[in-house]
Amino acid sequence: MTEKVTAGLNWDSIDFDKHFLPGLSVDTVIFGFHDNGLMVLLLRYKGTDAYALPGGFIYHDESGEDAAKRVLQERTGLSDIFLEQFQTFSDTGRSDPHFFKDIMAARGLKPAENHFLLRRFVSIGYYALVDYAKAVPTSDDAADECTWHDLNNLPHLIQDHSRIIETALITLREDLNKKLVGFNLLPDTFTISELQALYETVLEKKFLRTSFQRTMLSLGVLEMVSKKTGVAHKSPYLYRFVKD
Repeated sequence: MTEKVTAGLNWDSIDFDKHFLPGLSVDTVIFGFHDNGLMVLLLRYKGTDAYALPGGFIYHDESGEDAAKRVLQERTGLSDIFLEQFQTFSDTGRSDPHFFKDIMAARGLKPAENHFLLRRFVSIGYYALVDYAKAVPTSDDAADECTWHDLNNLPHLIQDHSRIIETALITLREDLNKKLVGFNLLPDTFTISELQALYETVLEKKFLRTSFQRTMLSLGVLEMVSKKTGVAHKSPYLYRFVKD
């Protein structure tokens, strides 16, 4: 098995070609749902205002999916989460060597012209759905911060990362009904109102409460758990998703 390394502060000394597949990377769009808003996890490179999606390289003895799972675990502290590959990004102009030169210069590094990071990269895009309350955003050696950002108020992103997020969102909307993936954004138990708020946020449309509830309950994928405590007047029922 390939020895695992930290591709962070030692960009000038790591033999990237020895450890990683050349020209291939993964980028992950990690969605969370908080205060009726869809959130995306982003990194900010050390000493810069450059924001990026959590991503990484693929070890020689590792699959793309395993690489994405590794990135997700390192950035969120979670391992058993929904992950879906949605598109490969291979535009010839997506890799800008000047950008990584600036990133490395901000850290006092002067890379050789043929440095691993300055080459063209094709990226495999994955989107992940996590319970916002359970995720613990954690930066890596190359970043000053790893934080949640409202999807409607994102900072300027490097390279084609804005396009990657847009494509992931389109896929999420398509999968919301076909694969019922939305439950992965909610806590273990939730109310129908919370589920409806999620659907309305992702799809950017309103639903009639009674028809939405009737539709969801008719799918046979929800089971009632109890009534929600600490709520005035009529307490709403709590449900959970029957994964089977």
